Amino acid sequence: MLGALSSAFLPASLAQAHKRVFKLDPRFEPQTVRFSGYSPGTLVVDPGNHFLYLQTSRTTARRYGVGVGRAGLAFRGSATIGRKAKWPSWTPTKNMIRREPGKYARYAKGVPGGPGNPLGSRALYLYRSGRDTMYRIHGTTQPSSIGRSVSNGCIRMINAHVEDLYERVPVGAKVVVL
Repeated sequence: MLGALSSAFLPASLAQAHKRVFKLDPRFEPQTVRFSGYSPGTLVVDPGNHFLYLQTSRTTARRYGVGVGRAGLAFRGSATIGRKAKWPSWTPTKNMIRREPGKYARYAKGVPGGPGNPLGSRALYLYRSGRDTMYRIHGTTQPSSIGRSVSNGCIRMINAHVEDLYERVPVGAKVVVL
């Protein structure tokens, strides 16, 4: 009874989220794994398997589960972390608005940072040749997207996991998206 009563005082969107229980597949929980081929400190994203690796030594990495871009929208290649933000604001790109105006046009002026923001609690901004690529490694308000290819190209993580990664990775870190 208390659960039903307390959710009555929440905004509708939070009340719905409160009712849904999400269980992350254990393989997508952060864990240390055998991994090699990159310099320590390099982030490697394997979109096909939905993992992000932070190379921690010559032979090990911290592995996280991620959600990635759906076909045709994913970032590929090398980049660096050009900046980082806690509770970042979000504005859909012009391409997102063009592709799905009914979904994104209302956010054209941006959404302030906070728990309802699509970028979640942290964002690491991917830069190439000193320019923002418009792709991010970020948290998500949709934890069920982890392990799936559904985003507009960014790399999504559970908020607690991106917070962990955020503290481990400096601006300037190399990122490789396979």
